[in-house]
Amino acid sequence: MTPRQIARDLYWLPLGRGLQAVNVHLAGAAGGWCLIDAGWPEHAEAIRRAAAGLFGTGSRPAAILLTHCHPDHAGAARELALAWGCDVLMHAADLPLANPDAAAVRACGGPLDRWVILPVLRAMGAQRMRAALQRGGLGDLAKGLEPGAPPPALPGWNVLHVPGHTPGHVALVREEDGVAVTGDALVTVGLNSPLDLVRPRPRLGRPPWITTWDWQRAKASAAALARRRPALIAPGHGTPMGGADLARHLDLFLRSRRDEP
Repeated sequence: MTPRQIARDLYWLPLGRGLQAVNVHLAGAAGGWCLIDAGWPEHAEAIRRAAAGLFGTGSRPAAILLTHCHPDHAGAARELALAWGCDVLMHAADLPLANPDAAAVRACGGPLDRWVILPVLRAMGAQRMRAALQRGGLGDLAKGLEPGAPPPALPGWNVLHVPGHTPGHVALVREEDGVAVTGDALVTVGLNSPLDLVRPRPRLGRPPWITTWDWQRAKASAAALARRRPALIAPGHGTPMGGADLARHLDLFLRSRRDEP
């Protein structure tokens, strides 16, 4: 896919299809830019091509910023960081997920991790479980990102801690024009509705319950983001939403008492 400009110095790159679909974003200009999220492991080459097309062959980001450290958002981070010679930044509360062991999965994972993934890994035996968990780990590339401080090379942007989907989930917000890169904290497709997964339609929604660490905190974070009334939402799943369409969906979301799932 060719990246599409959705705001000043912000580009949207949708990757994958169906249940594997995920968004990454590239923010900044040739003089200084960051990759926001890194898709699945197989997306590394597509992301490299997109970055070269936008910022020039050989251009390297100041950092890779992760809204959260889940496999569909951090999958290609290690390969890209090694190729570009940059750090992978995330909230400190998500650092245990960057090089996970069984304790990190149990403490930071969602129902799918606790009920399915971890029992399957334990059945493999301790040595194979450790190897499986460390495969794709970020090692020393992973560094903590300070909420409230501008991220590298992105003046005017702030890091907002919106925990729930993971302990350290963050959104990147630019107050000047109301742009918000929300990761999975607030998405524009129904990830908890089987019908919406089969026939996606634009709507504001919460992260997938089955992979969410703390559902009550996730609901509170989604509501907090919606109450900020962003002018544009660039989500981790779904399509960017802005203008009158977003205003209408924000009204519906904030009025709704329907609980997901």
